[in-house]
Amino acid sequence: MQAKSLVIDMKKIIANNKKARHDYFIEETYEAGIVLTGTEIKSLRQGKVNLKESYARVENGELIIFGVHISPYEQGNRFNVDPVRPRKLLLHKQEIRKLTGYTTLKGLTIVPLNIYLNNRGLAKMEIGVARGKKLYDKRDDMAKRDADRRIEQSIKRTINRGV
Repeated sequence: MQAKSLVIDMKKIIANNKKARHDYFIEETYEAGIVLTGTEIKSLRQGKVNLKESYARVENGELIIFGVHISPYEQGNRFNVDPVRPRKLLLHKQEIRKLTGYTTLKGLTIVPLNIYLNNRGLAKMEIGVARGKKLYDKRDDMAKRDADRRIEQSIKRTINRGV
């Protein structure tokens, strides 16, 4: 009889794109692998990544991410590559077809949400199919967060007074 192995899905988040959730409604999310060079993964492990102003596009049946800045690795010398070069994302063909339909027919966009290392040490990117928010949507979200914050503070005050 074999013992069952317990696999815990642990992620070490390296970079998070807070601006994406502020500027877009995220309709659907996908996990994609990233094609990186050796010095890029070393720099990524050090946390030298910026996801702001980045987006993804389907070109020739492949999903390509643009605008992700991975700083050059200090000890990389001649093996370093362009920090903002387009990088290929790895998804199943069926998922890429689905994303193509979203972007062409529905007018949605693909934005990176975060980059993380999974429990096997592989770099993964969470991408989201997003619809842009209008200014009044952003104001509504900020007002809702502010109201929630006030409610939490008042609850804490009442609990502290009672104890």
